[in-house]
This record gives sequence, C-alpha cells and structure tokens, in this order.
Amino acid sequence: MQVAMNTVVTMTYELKNSDGEILESSADPVAYLHGGYDNIFPKVEEEMHGKSVGDVVEVNLEPVDGFGDYDEELVQIEPASAFPATELKVGMQFEGEDDTGEVILYTVTEIADGKVVVDGNHPWAGERLVFKATITDVRKANKEEVTHQHVHGAGGHHH
Repeated sequence: MQVAMNTVVTMTYELKNSDGEILESSADPVAYLHGGYDNIFPKVEEEMHGKSVGDVVEVNLEPVDGFGDYDEELVQIEPASAFPATELKVGMQFEGEDDTGEVILYTVTEIADGKVVVDGNHPWAGERLVFKATITDVRKANKEEVTHQHVHGAGGHHH
C-alpha cells in the first residue's frame, strides 16, 4: 500500500541539525495520519506521499519548514520575583501567553542579579534540519482516526 490521503504511516526517524548531530530519533516506530492534518512537517508529508513500506525519505528543512525563524521578541527579561518560589534553574520551562492568548513554552536561559532571561523560541528555531525516515508500515486509517485527525493505538494517540 502506498502513502496517500487518510493512511496511517508508521516510521522510524532521525532529526539532525546542519552539523549532522542527531537532535531526536525514534527508538520505536511512530505513526501519523497522512493527509494534511498537521501531524508532521508539511514538507516531510509531501515527500512521504506515494511512498511504500521500506522506502527511505530524507528531507532538508529550512527554518520556515521546521520550527520557524528565531524571533528575538520571544526573549524576555523578567524579575525573579515574577516566578514561583521554587528553585529557579536554567533549563526550567514555564507556560506563558502571547498577545493573542496563544500559549508559549518559555525556557529559562539565564539567571543573574535578580533577573531571569526566558526564551519562547523552540530550541531548534532558526536551525536548518535534516529529517530522515524509514517507512515501516502503511495502512488505511479507520473512521475514528480520520474524524479525530490523528492516529489511535500502537505508536499513535491514546484517549
């Protein structure tokens, strides 16, 4: 069976930066619902279309195709008193909202002199990435998966 609209694609993958360092990889196969449901990078989905089990897909992703450009406006300096009275450490993450009310995950990048620097950019924003996947299974999605717009069961989403 070929990858097409409303098929469930199971794959193993590696995501590397432009230096060839592996940023993320799947120890176990993962699955996504194919067909424009925003379950995978659109450029990767485009390359997967029409492929079959055993095919290897390698896609170069510019920042716009991956995690977006780095946005300086998402870096903020806040007083330490604005944070919970827990042990504040670099690398901790907090949810915040942008002007439109969209939730953004901020990461503490620096703490000094009672000030905390937080960055709302994805850690890989601005990076050129290489996504390489091996397709291990393709099946027709069931009605519930199409309705919910994501995979259920092994390798997918569980309610």
